[in-house]
Formats: sequence, structure tokens, C-alpha cells
Amino acid sequence: MSTAMARVPDSLTGQIVTPGDRRYAQLRSTYTTQASPAAVLLPKTTAQVVDAIRYAREQRLPIAVRSGGHGLSGASSNNGGVVIDLSMLNRVQVLDERARLVRVEAGARWANVAKALAPYGLVISSGDHGNVGVGGLATGGGVGWLVRAHGLTIDRVRAVEVVLADGTLVRADAEHEPELFWLVRGAGAGAGIVVAFEIEAAEQRNVGVAQLVVEAHPDGRTIREWASYLAQAPRELSAAAVVFSDGRSALMSITAVVAAESLRRARPVVEPLLAIGKVLEHRTDLLPYPALVPTAHLHPNLGQQRSTTTNGLFTGLDDGSARAVMRAATGPGRAVIQLRSLGGAVNDVAADATAYPHRHQDTLVVASVFPPQGGAALDAAWRAAGARADGAYVNFESRPDQAAFARIYPGETGARVRRLWKRYDPDGVFRSALLTGQAARPGQPARSGQAARSGQSARSGQPHRRRR
Repeated sequence: MSTAMARVPDSLTGQIVTPGDRRYAQLRSTYTTQASPAAVLLPKTTAQVVDAIRYAREQRLPIAVRSGGHGLSGASSNNGGVVIDLSMLNRVQVLDERARLVRVEAGARWANVAKALAPYGLVISSGDHGNVGVGGLATGGGVGWLVRAHGLTIDRVRAVEVVLADGTLVRADAEHEPELFWLVRGAGAGAGIVVAFEIEAAEQRNVGVAQLVVEAHPDGRTIREWASYLAQAPRELSAAAVVFSDGRSALMSITAVVAAESLRRARPVVEPLLAIGKVLEHRTDLLPYPALVPTAHLHPNLGQQRSTTTNGLFTGLDDGSARAVMRAATGPGRAVIQLRSLGGAVNDVAADATAYPHRHQDTLVVASVFPPQGGAALDAAWRAAGARADGAYVNFESRPDQAAFARIYPGETGARVRRLWKRYDPDGVFRSALLTGQAARPGQPARSGQAARSGQSARSGQPHRRRR
């Protein structure tokens, strides 16, 4: 161990991983980015998180915070700095079964949350991949398989436990520290380290799951009809679709999830989707909710899925927007396009109730490119569609900068986020790359003060490259 990393507090003995440690290879990187931190700290308790922050600050090195490591920007690791990895803080506890109140620690993975809640007949809508960490998703938003039925993940959060940059532990809810409570629901990145959430779960055991592949018309009519139906469908229906070029044509792979306990109730809700284009494949099943975010998803993050991603929120996909989205998928840049349904319960929440202000849009469109393509190709593919977007979602942006901040936190929301980030972290220990534009890139050293993002380490459904 180097001299610079020698003064480890007794409480963290054995819980610091440096480059000579055999555990280092499994802990150094994120899902999208290979990195080389000077040390990874693995606190097991809230008290150890306090010690980890104090120790990391004493080193005068960049600090990154990781819950799951799926963050698109790679900001949950760094080069030459300290990573506070919350994966050992992973307990899931039902506090009040009658009130459906659940305490979930930030380092838990959503697959394990679903498994733990299944015996109680409870679910938390939580993104679409079981390996995602709770912290990043539950501070950024959470666009999950039950989003239209139950809202964003943040909409079900009733209290949080946060360790601030000065080591203070704060419990925040609607009555106590309401400004901090507002902030961490949508903009947790610059506030501190959220170590635990109290979340009101929903009653649900099984879900109807329809999987379709349809031909996507190049003029955009197929995705326009998809978005149009989802915008006014029963809110029990949530759906995601991937649009990708397939030779001279384009295909749309749809997963539709109905919050229903029987196929008899699920099938009629899905049926209108069969009319949006020529159906090439289709099946509908009744599955236990954990099958959507299974423990089979759990894996180490080794920088294996390099990608560049951006996104936009839309209120109705009109003809022009739908054409622009299709061109992004089929034009020279050939981005992989994802569509996510919003609306329903999401839009029941007032725009100023949380730091996620986008409460009138009904569709999230995500665009990704993969090596050898990079940012220039993505920008070219996305430019026309992006110009028509009305806002953006923090967990699907791999290049955080001030322009992204303005799309994600527009107007008064942005002013309030900036003000509160400075209040709760005056020294900028957890300063988000959204303010500095200094997200770590593979092979580039992290800059001091850049890194830590309270749980901005997970996405709501990181786009996995389709094998084809």
C-alpha cells in the first residue's frame, strides 16, 4: 500500500482495496468504463460510510460513490481517486407489512430487492435490470416496468438517510429536512451519500408480460402509434421498445408489462399493440414480478459495455418527432433507439414536488451508439430528434455537462438544485459532472472534485447492446 493510502481508520481495516489486492480487478471499473482508482473502500455500516468520507477527504483525492456501477457516465469510479463502494450496504427490510413500508440500503441490487419482497407479495417499480444498484436509480428517478401503474421509484420514497460531505448523518422526509428530501428525489448526485431509503411498496405478485417484434415503418408511423396508444392506455400497462436497423428495414422489439394478476386481464390491454405494425413474433405470459429483474442479471462490472448515450422526453410523438427518431435509428449514425412509456401515475405528481420536474411528458426516447462509434456519431444521429425533445432524464446521459444539466433540471428546478447542492455540500466534495463537465473518460485521469455522485451510479435500464 502506498504511503498516501496508509492512514486507514481502524473501522475500515480490511475494507480498503488497492491495486495489489486480488479483489481490485472486480471493483475498479463500472459497467461502461474501465478505471484505475487508487483505492476502493467497502463500508458495511452507516458509521463506516462516515469514516470513509472523512478518510477520502483527508487524502485530497477525487471521490466517487458507487451503489451498483451501472451509471452511464462512469462517474461511480475514477482514475487515481477514492471510490466509496456501497455494495456491502445491501439489506432489505420490511418495516411495516400492513403499510407496505420497506427499508432498502443503497448498495442492494434490484434483483435482490425483488427476491426479498416476493414472499410478501410486494414490489417496487425499479428500472429494468436486476444488477442495477438501488442508490443511483432511487435518487435519479426510476423508469421501471411498472412506471405507469406505480410512478417513478422516487415517487414511492417516503424517507432517506443521507451522510453529508461533513460526515453528518441526516434523516430526511416530508416533515424533517424537507429541502434535502426534495433534492435527493431526482438530483441526489450532488447532495451527499444516500445510504438507505424507506419506500412504500405496491401489492403485486404476478405481471402479464407480452413480447413482440414488429416491422417499424421508416416514416415513423409505427413508433408514433406505439406512443399514442401508451399515452392513453390503462395505466396498468407500461412498455419499452428497442428500434434498430436490420438491413434495409427496421424492427421494433417491444416488452409490454401489465400490472395484472391474470392473463385474462392482461391480454386485452396488450392487444392494441398488435395493430401498430406487421407482427413477426408475439407471446404473452404471466410471470412473477422478480422474473423481470432476475438474480441471473447479477454480475461484476468490468467496463464491458462501452457506449455513448443521450435521451429526450416527449409529450406525444407527432409526425415530425417520430420521423426524426426513426432517422436516428436508420440513418448514417444508426443509433440504437429505446422508447420508454411514461405518463400515468408519473404525471399525478406535481412538477415542483421533487427534483424530477418532467410531469407532463409521456415518452422517453434513449439513443445509444457503441464502439467504434462515439459521441460525434451519436450527435449526428440524434440532432434532429433532440431538437424536438422537451427535457431529459439524468440516468440516461453518459456525457454530463452544463448543457445536459439545463435539459434535465430546467428553469426554477435547476436553480433550486444548484442552490441546494451548494448548501449541503459547500466544498463541492460530491460536485456533479453536470456542473463541471468533467466526467471521467476511459484512459483519462479524473480531476479533483469531479467525481462523486450519490447513487448516480445506476441507470433505469442501461441499454444493453442487442446481439445481431
